[in-house]
Amino acid sequence: MGTTLLAACGAESGAGSDSIRSAADITGIDWLPQKVTVDGKEYVLPKDVETFNDAHITFKPDPDASREDGGESGGSVGCNSFGADAAIDGDTVRITDLVQTLIGCPDPLGEFEEKFVGVFQNTLRATVEERDGARILTLATRDGDSITLREKTAPALKGTRWVMDKKAYLTLGRDDTVTGSLGCNTFRGEAVVKDGTIEFGPLATTRMTCAPAVMKTERELAGILSGKVSYQQKRDSLILRGASGDSVTARAE
Repeated sequence: MGTTLLAACGAESGAGSDSIRSAADITGIDWLPQKVTVDGKEYVLPKDVETFNDAHITFKPDPDASREDGGESGGSVGCNSFGADAAIDGDTVRITDLVQTLIGCPDPLGEFEEKFVGVFQNTLRATVEERDGARILTLATRDGDSITLREKTAPALKGTRWVMDKKAYLTLGRDDTVTGSLGCNTFRGEAVVKDGTIEFGPLATTRMTCAPAVMKTERELAGILSGKVSYQQKRDSLILRGASGDSVTARAE
């Protein structure tokens, strides 16, 4: 599916914001969509864990891009993926040849995606400002509609709730402790982070009896979270690999 052309617009930027000067101001960054404003009404990205983990918009200008559909710029708001060609000249962002997948997205995410794409395919002016220690990108139309995005940064290893499945999670404390749930029973213990490893002490757990499949998963997770465990963090995901070679991937909540 094609798009209309994006060019500069005359929307006023907010206080403390600056028009971008070059493509370097917004490229090479994962931007997390925050809200879309259409006809004065705000639509906020749903606060769903999986949606937030998957949502990202990136700009990768390609002056030699073909006129074929799709391109290296784009991303997702947490449901369908889309790609497009992008050319950035100062605060003018020119997007062409956008295509997207056609997954049916339940509301309110589906409505948010519809509003986002509708504004994204219009004439836009980009401004960037610092807010609460993060960069905020605003893409505004001549008519006053806008998209607000925040620079997506990797969560801290400690203090973040890392979800291993719907009920299992862990949180590493700044005092070398760990708390969490194995899916049914909760646990706490010591966990020392050092040189790419987390060394877990014995975990004290509750003694609830759960369904056999849940207990099997608990035993597997407890086996991984035992002794010295290697870890690898990739933005919102955390891979934990036990001494046996078994591993689990967690996502930041």
